[in-house]
Amino acid sequence: MSKTPESTKDASPVADFETSLDALEQLVEKMEHGDMSLEDSLAAYERGVGLYRRCQQALEQAELRVRLLTDPQDPGTAAAFPASGDDA
Repeated sequence: MSKTPESTKDASPVADFETSLDALEQLVEKMEHGDMSLEDSLAAYERGVGLYRRCQQALEQAELRVRLLTDPQDPGTAAAFPASGDDA
């Protein structure tokens, strides 16, 4: 059973990253075969850009969490990544 990025809206950034990356890899593999129409290729490219952006956002969130854990006294980091109540 494979999750789509749309079904992981409430998932953690790590799970969202992994799901989006997997979907992006599958999309690239499909595009590399070269048997898609121009219309399908454009649609796939647009979807790929969206998946890429989701991956970038998840990586940025993970980086902020690491910074917060390694240097909790940095006021810039704390303001950029407010603590959530579900990490207990």
